[in-house]
Amino acid sequence: MNLFRSEEHARNWDGFDEAMASSLMPVAEWADIFANPFFRERGRRDYISWTRSDEGRAAWGALRERLPRRAD
Repeated sequence: MNLFRSEEHARNWDGFDEAMASSLMPVAEWADIFANPFFRERGRRDYISWTRSDEGRAAWGALRERLPRRAD
C-alpha cells in the first residue's frame, strides 16, 4: 500500500493506474475497513473455523461491502 499526501500526488505518481482510482480514500476510511472483525480476529486459534461460522461469514460480507471495486 502506498500512502500519498493527496489524491493529486497519487495521480501524479508514475505508477498510478486509473483503474484503481476507487481505492483512493483517506487513511481514516482504510483504518475503519481494517478494523473489521475479519482482520481483528486473525489471532484466534480457531480463525479458519471462525471464518466459516455465521459470524465470520457476516464479517467477510461486511468487509466486501466496504472494499473499493476495481474499474475495468
